[in-house]
Amino acid sequence: MVEHLYSEDSGRPAADPMVLVKMALLQHLYGIRSLRQTVMEINMNIAYRWFLHYDLDTKVPHFATVSYAFATRFPSELFEEIFAWVLEAAVERKFVEAKRVFIDATHIKASANRKKHRKVLAQHTACVYDDQLRAEIDADRAAHGKKPLKDDDHDDEPKHGSGRMAKESTSDPESGLFVKSDHKVEFAYTAYVSCDEHNFVLNCEVTPGNVHDSKVFDTVCERTVEAFPDVETVAVDAGYKTPWICKTMGETCRLHIKSGILSQL
Repeated sequence: MVEHLYSEDSGRPAADPMVLVKMALLQHLYGIRSLRQTVMEINMNIAYRWFLHYDLDTKVPHFATVSYAFATRFPSELFEEIFAWVLEAAVERKFVEAKRVFIDATHIKASANRKKHRKVLAQHTACVYDDQLRAEIDADRAAHGKKPLKDDDHDDEPKHGSGRMAKESTSDPESGLFVKSDHKVEFAYTAYVSCDEHNFVLNCEVTPGNVHDSKVFDTVCERTVEAFPDVETVAVDAGYKTPWICKTMGETCRLHIKSGILSQL
């Protein structure tokens, strides 16, 4: 996957990219706070060395080598390729049982001070299904001899009342302010995950923490069902109980019934 990023006949001998990826996995699997600390842990932990196929006297790559590889050399698409490759291996060995799929989200705290922010004008963003909903309404109105609904807001410039002031982190602008009744208000990300009954992750989508769960459901659900056509049941919590999701799953039911597969919500 990264062979084309290395030169075969010039430059210094490179650290094994498989080792670099495994070092990053160790950091995240065991919650190690930094790459510098990860290297220290690998030097002291025989099990980590075994995982890297390193002997006791094999020199561990410098933490800056790992950092450079993930920040500069490796493209972001690499991680999706690795994820897909591991998942395909699990499917081939029949470890994955995708008839029942569970979809939920969890928030991940961003490394950003809640007090360090600036206020920006966040233009109101229409839901992903607004265009389709408008088309269905106009078709129904036309069937009853009525004119289509008027849409006076086609301009790119935000109008008075079309936006709101929102807090944006100055240290991590890509995060979003996560606000929930039983959680601390903080800048965070939200990971939307679909998994099977054996806890294998089938699909994942990460968004800023201020994006509502129901807005990402379509993307995660569609990609999961497309990759695993034998899905029979999709289980979600009450946060996804919206008219649009019920409508979407109802259409999925009818589609799967026609093809001999029953899908339920």
